[in-house]
Amino acid sequence: MNAELDLLVRLGDYDRPQGVAERAVQAEELGFDRITVGETTGWNIVPPLTLAADQTDELGISNDVISPYGRTPSMLAQTALTMQAAADGRFRFGIGPSSPAITERWHGQEFDRPLRRTREVIEIMRNVYEEGNPAYEGDIFEIAGLGYERGPSENPPPIDVGTLGPKATEMAGRFGDGWAPQMFTKDGLRDRLEDLERGAELGGKDLSDLRVAPIVRGIASEDREAAREKARGTIAFMLGAYGPYYGNSVAEQGYPDVVEAVRAAWDDRDTDAMAAALPDEVLDELAFAGTPDEVREWLAEYAAIEGVDAVRIGFVDGMSEDDKRTTMEAVADLV
Repeated sequence: MNAELDLLVRLGDYDRPQGVAERAVQAEELGFDRITVGETTGWNIVPPLTLAADQTDELGISNDVISPYGRTPSMLAQTALTMQAAADGRFRFGIGPSSPAITERWHGQEFDRPLRRTREVIEIMRNVYEEGNPAYEGDIFEIAGLGYERGPSENPPPIDVGTLGPKATEMAGRFGDGWAPQMFTKDGLRDRLEDLERGAELGGKDLSDLRVAPIVRGIASEDREAAREKARGTIAFMLGAYGPYYGNSVAEQGYPDVVEAVRAAWDDRDTDAMAAALPDEVLDELAFAGTPDEVREWLAEYAAIEGVDAVRIGFVDGMSEDDKRTTMEAVADLV
């Protein structure tokens, strides 16, 4: 497989931030190229990622993805530059437009103009990177500017953007250094890559200048049926309960009736019915779940999509530590 392999780590799986570092060491030993960690309403990502960076030598360090509403643009630039120093140049910063639930119910901010805000945050971050100053006049932010005490950076971390829709993905191509989508079928990803390429051209870049690293979730196990049921429950929950965006995206990729059925079950908070509403066809489009050989075949096909540079591997719910180890080892055989 020519594409790189990233491991997506969920902070809620660990009792202490040090557990993320232990997983990072394990991932590096198995040959993964990068570890990435998301942030929602749990731990702040910076301490676990700093520990992971400190205990690894070559493993890339990323975050998937941070909200543009939870920190000021200047603080996001500080965070990214600090992590780049902690990781000895191995860090990639991830940002995405977020969602109404996280923005309003956690950060207490109005979910207003998320694409414009994300663009302006990226531009302000680049000002700190390149000029050592966040000075900016935009539609959302007006910053008089103050000097970053360390000055311009000679090696700033790339900025990856996590998006789903066509306009948002065009923005990612235009202003970002990489793209980290998720919940895409192979055909859906190919279609959206056209939007990314159009954005790259608007930004004076080529698609090859961007690191395209879609997130996929799944599980490898000799107990094939148990693995598939765990994956089915997770994907159904993401479609029905994670707010509108994932479900809307999958509906637009050709499965509106499935999404409608899953959402109807969620209205009754019936997670068993949600899983039952997700047919094998759609499960196999969105997740890898089966024996190690089946998983490797699925991932190799996904990674072979033209334009994909890396595949980010995430676990599904209900996995034991043995399940995770088996999945990591199965995937690592593709390296």
